[in-house]
Amino acid sequence: MPVTDLLERNHKLYSDEVALVELNPLVKDTRKATWKEYDLVQQTSAVPYRREITWSVFDEKANRVAHMLLSRGIQKGDRVAILMFNCLEWLPIYFGILKTGAIAVPFNFRFSAEEIQYCADLAEVHVLFFGPEFIGRMESIEEKLSRGRLLIYVGDGTPTFAEGYLELVADCSSQPPLVRLEDEDDAAIYFSSGTTGFPKAILHNHESLMQAAQMEQKHHLTDRDDVFLCIPPLYHTGAKFHWMGSLCAGSRAVLLKGTTPEIILDAVSKEHCTIVWLLVPWAQDILVALDKGDVSLSDYELDQWRLMHIGAQPVPPSLIKHWKKYFPNHLYDTNYGLSESTGPGCVHLGVENIHKVGAIGIPGYRWKCKIVDDKGDEVAQGDVGELCVKGPGVMTCYYNDPKATEETLKDGWLYTGDMAKMDEDGFIFLVDRKKDVIVSGGENIYPVQIENFLSAYEKVQDVAVIGLPDERLGEITGAIISVKEGMECTVEEIDEFCKQLPRYKRPKQIIFADVPRNATGKIEKPALRKKYGAEQLVARQNMG
Repeated sequence: MPVTDLLERNHKLYSDEVALVELNPLVKDTRKATWKEYDLVQQTSAVPYRREITWSVFDEKANRVAHMLLSRGIQKGDRVAILMFNCLEWLPIYFGILKTGAIAVPFNFRFSAEEIQYCADLAEVHVLFFGPEFIGRMESIEEKLSRGRLLIYVGDGTPTFAEGYLELVADCSSQPPLVRLEDEDDAAIYFSSGTTGFPKAILHNHESLMQAAQMEQKHHLTDRDDVFLCIPPLYHTGAKFHWMGSLCAGSRAVLLKGTTPEIILDAVSKEHCTIVWLLVPWAQDILVALDKGDVSLSDYELDQWRLMHIGAQPVPPSLIKHWKKYFPNHLYDTNYGLSESTGPGCVHLGVENIHKVGAIGIPGYRWKCKIVDDKGDEVAQGDVGELCVKGPGVMTCYYNDPKATEETLKDGWLYTGDMAKMDEDGFIFLVDRKKDVIVSGGENIYPVQIENFLSAYEKVQDVAVIGLPDERLGEITGAIISVKEGMECTVEEIDEFCKQLPRYKRPKQIIFADVPRNATGKIEKPALRKKYGAEQLVARQNMG
């Protein structure tokens, strides 16, 4: 059963009920420079506005998109890309693509022109929908990009090199297209985050998408009365597939543009949101604002907010303990996953397991997990190995990359590249990315463990731990620390705090600087290693 059937079901059962709200408040830049860029790209208008569509309008818009694409020769298996910020048009376009039997290909809105061209070629894209924020990038590669491709502009004032979305769909039928979809049919291509180079194209079928929807609804007990607040970008598997829990339940969701504590809390209050998925930096910012008295919970209506969950990156246990002081009645869940596993949820903590904060959890709905050594044999309980997952949400392959597929998929198991261990109760603890492990003097050092430790220090806003080159030990541990606004911190303070760690885990170099994160909240460690590793080498050469 494809997820498009859920949309058609909701049209029939809940026709006049609101399905989606787009909320774009006036974004005030009150954040640190590290996240300033993300705030600004979320702001597409200087004037606050609110738009909404019902389930019937949502489905009819998707049908018009589907008929338009079919009329332009799009067939089952063709690839259709979306390059847009979150907006009310995003999901109807996505579902319209699926209804044709074509493959939806969401693009990261931070892609450079070069990356847009690369991904369009890699996925062999036939059609590309794009929004007004990308005219400049698209124009710079238009000559190459438009060869054999239809470019569709979603916005006012269509550029000369594209066709206008509204004009194309205006006279198209709002009835469902007569295209039969099967679970094994290809449905979507998602791109890896690209933090280790150009992204890979990850192919999923319709069974994967339905698995994500049913799993999200089951994990978080989403029902018709819930309202989901969606802040992260819809191109990312996490945002979209968390929203699909609302699709499964037939409940409302709010697409929020803006990430300041005031904007988030105001949206929860005014839209009566019950479920909110936050990235670590946004949760941290809310706590800092509460600690400083910049916001007061009494100014908002928050009693209906029942669940806060976090995914996309490791979550410091100290953050959740801090959160529960302000929100003692909140259910909490953390979700682990990859784009290769249809986003978060193949491992999840579970709302009933708050006592296990620090773990990523147990296998999710219809998933299996194992932890293996370099030979593929399962390790003993408590030992560190590579986490492998298996279930109906595993990708079909890396599109047009059989070598990478063979390295990652083995006997139906997805080798995640994440190092983990399991405790005596069967809960899995993420140790680190396999590629991020620091080998210093023959010792394996796992940065996430040190990051979690340092996050508990009262002056630390954010932290990243990386390996820095060292002639004697191969690598030494470096900690890049972002200090909370209005506070001062010294190397001596951090050194003293770190005396609680075993000596070999203590950072050998402390750097006070911003911690860069991508749009899904992941620390951009390759960029940090490149920057500070190069500085280390230059300093060594100067000393020589």
